[in-house]
Amino acid sequence: MHPIRQNARILTASLVGTAVEFYDFYIYATAAALVFGPLFFPAGSAAAQTLFALMSFGIAFIARPVGAIAFGHFGDRVGRKSTLVASLMLMGGSTLLIAFLPTYAQMEAYGVGWVAPLLLCILRFGQGFGLGGEWGGAALLAVENAPRGWESRFGAAPQLGAPVGFLAANGLFLVLGLCLTEADFAAWGWRVPFLASAVLVVIGLWVRLRIGETAAFQEALAHEPPPAVPLARLLSHHLGGVLAGSAGVIACFAIFYLATAFALAQGTGTLGYSRETFLSVQLAANSFLAVGIVLAAIQSDRTSPRRVLLLGAGATVVLGLVFSAGLNSGSLPLVFLTLAAALLVMGYVYGPLGSWLPTLYPVSVRYSGISMAFNAGGIIGGAVTPVMAQIMAAEGWGAQAGLLLSAAGVVTLVGVSLARRSAAAR
Repeated sequence: MHPIRQNARILTASLVGTAVEFYDFYIYATAAALVFGPLFFPAGSAAAQTLFALMSFGIAFIARPVGAIAFGHFGDRVGRKSTLVASLMLMGGSTLLIAFLPTYAQMEAYGVGWVAPLLLCILRFGQGFGLGGEWGGAALLAVENAPRGWESRFGAAPQLGAPVGFLAANGLFLVLGLCLTEADFAAWGWRVPFLASAVLVVIGLWVRLRIGETAAFQEALAHEPPPAVPLARLLSHHLGGVLAGSAGVIACFAIFYLATAFALAQGTGTLGYSRETFLSVQLAANSFLAVGIVLAAIQSDRTSPRRVLLLGAGATVVLGLVFSAGLNSGSLPLVFLTLAAALLVMGYVYGPLGSWLPTLYPVSVRYSGISMAFNAGGIIGGAVTPVMAQIMAAEGWGAQAGLLLSAAGVVTLVGVSLARRSAAAR
């Protein structure tokens, strides 16, 4: 039987659960770029409101390493399956509650307007905390069940959840934008995607509760008991792997959030495109991310994930030199080509991560290791980078914002070059 067909349930659990998690994450990114600024953050200018909204978006990246520590601990001690179920419930619950939040104006009527952004930031932290344990577990679920020679193709299953989640999130926002007036969208329409996440979470839980534990984890337990504190063993024996792995993931985060949240804020703000037009362009460009992930995964199994990551990091450096010019060109076709090229390149620095990061750590601390590396790198690539880009744009340096991608590509090149495989993973 074909390996993919034989392991269809495992791959579906990795894909569907991650798609739900990333859907939740992306609807916040889209709402932050479109409406959260004026709804939750009083300020003197639209640019400042957008900056505050993107900063609240960045809170999740601070929460993700904390979630990685917590869920990594239980993932290495209790198992992959139960930890993944818990992370999905936390992420989904936080997202659903955002749908019921009062706005700043509503709370200001009672003299406590500050409560609205505070609650938003708390729930955003909950989203990030849950996602901190999601990706690592989903990647291990796929890779640790992969037949020899199929590790990268199986490890790409969680990564494909990213374009699927993005398509569902921005697609729903696009439909709402086409069906509702601006007033209705700002009043209540933005809440619909957060409410819809409840249905998706139920589907994700149903799929994940039907799978078993990975063979690699069961074999590791049979060989020796799990470490009492996986994080302590990880940092004392594999700190170099955590640092190299963190650097290795920065480029994929930087590309994605500059090509999505930052580009959407610029496109519908400074550049003057309508929300529906720019969302349509981003949805079309999103297909290139899926293509890049698949091509990178196939090439990684034929050569090595490390080699493909180095190729993608080099392409990221080049991308940064032309990204701002394409985005600010004033030509919608050129904007599309720029975003499509960016997301295609992202596929090459994102697709191989599921099979590359596990090679840096032994099974006993692998959940903690890849979760820590993935989410620590996300702070710089996914939180700091778009905020810096927004600050540069507000100060009139938008034409140079793309250079942040080049810098991210250099950091990833260094991280992947210096990384060493764990002896237990050889």
